Amino acid sequence: MAAPLAPTVAVIGGGQLARMMAEPAAALGIPLRLLAEAEGVSAAQVVPDHEVGDYTDLDTLRRVTEGCAVVTFDHEHVPTDHLHALEGSLAVRPGPEALVHAQDKAVMRRRLVELGVPCPRHAVVADVADVEAFGLPCVLKTTRGGYDGKGVWFVATAEEAAAVFVEAAEQGRTILAEERVDFRRELSALVARSPSGQLAVWPVVASTQRDGICHEVVAPAPDLDPELAVEAQQAAIRIAGELGVTGVLAVELFETRDGRILVNELAMRPHNTGHWTQDGAVTSQFENHLRAVLDLPLGAPDARAPWTVMVNILGGAHDTGRLYDGYPHAMARDPRLRVHLYGKELRPGRKVGHVNAYGDDLEDCLERARHAAAWFAGDLGEESE
Repeated sequence: MAAPLAPTVAVIGGGQLARMMAEPAAALGIPLRLLAEAEGVSAAQVVPDHEVGDYTDLDTLRRVTEGCAVVTFDHEHVPTDHLHALEGSLAVRPGPEALVHAQDKAVMRRRLVELGVPCPRHAVVADVADVEAFGLPCVLKTTRGGYDGKGVWFVATAEEAAAVFVEAAEQGRTILAEERVDFRRELSALVARSPSGQLAVWPVVASTQRDGICHEVVAPAPDLDPELAVEAQQAAIRIAGELGVTGVLAVELFETRDGRILVNELAMRPHNTGHWTQDGAVTSQFENHLRAVLDLPLGAPDARAPWTVMVNILGGAHDTGRLYDGYPHAMARDPRLRVHLYGKELRPGRKVGHVNAYGDDLEDCLERARHAAAWFAGDLGEESE
């Protein structure tokens, strides 16, 4: 059998992040091997070399990664012990010692405090009495397993907190309490880091959330104090280095009303707040993630245009048929629009794609991206044509 033309990268998880790694992998001639959760999931549609299996089963992980040079991830939920076991046969990037800080919010908070990185006030709580001692109202989060607003509760009373502990007990979850930060907006600082220590840092962006799901991203963040932008980037660089992250790290931040930044969440993989880079940056987060995990020189993270706006396409309350049917209107109305669909069926609130609009005028980019996303989701009528 002929030797492979390039090292094979194993990707655990078949969601849209893995799907969007496939395009730069094909361009770079890098073979991907995928472990998908089910037949026909987003990434399995575009990565021919895939297997369906359970990412919590070590034998499955060993089988899928056999012969690969490196394994990386579409999500952070692979058990830490399994990742340590895999390190004997291939490079695990990011490694388990880093990834645990994205898997467990309590571990993450403890380490960031040790590093002197500003965070919201927080404490692990065991019962309602602990929550009352911490102070109500507050935010309760499961330390593991939460995403896109799942595993997060805003509680104002002891009764509301009690309901959270009932649910957490059923799932065997530990609960973290955090203060409700009075923030102006949410920011995200994205950095890619290679094992040799090379870094690529994209402009800091502003993100808007709806129902716990990222809805819209503006790059760069409008009216952001340049010193605060540098502070956010430096925080991301320091966290990546201190935790030994390989690949893309997204640092989600609160910009407080008194002009500070606080770290909200970490993600050690390509991230929704970096989707704008596919069309708005010289090198996308997906390409630089692949370059980083293979320890290749990183590409320039510079913006291609003064403004780029990303808006997620979410399934709405109405049955709009096929997303494909939205192309004629969206493409004819805006030939510069970039559309990325994930091969998913429409369901209310489900991320099924996103659009990017870039240009010299922010208001124009916002209008174009918002209109297109709403059109695909079926939230616009015929009069909007």
